[in-house]
Amino acid sequence: MSHPRHLLDDVIHSPVRFAIVALLAAAEKAEFGYVRDTVEVTDSALSKQVALLEGTGYVQVTKGYVGKRPRTWLALTGQGRAAFTAHCAALRAIADGAYTPER
Repeated sequence: MSHPRHLLDDVIHSPVRFAIVALLAAAEKAEFGYVRDTVEVTDSALSKQVALLEGTGYVQVTKGYVGKRPRTWLALTGQGRAAFTAHCAALRAIADGAYTPER
């Protein structure tokens, strides 16, 4: 059995990306501005992190309009949801001391 730290997802492990994915895991989709304000980052910082998450297939970005104003919505993909679930399970296993090495 290997240590559960090996199951941590390097993409999700970043504190900002973890916060983004956790927020999206609790919703069907969220508007960019809401995510930005909730996670407390700048537009630029959120854009950079979302681009990385989108590139790995964890987040889907949808653009549209509300009235005449452009909007961007973010949603966790099935792959992203599975990665987040596995990452959280690994964190729990580490925190709970579930790892017992074979000697």
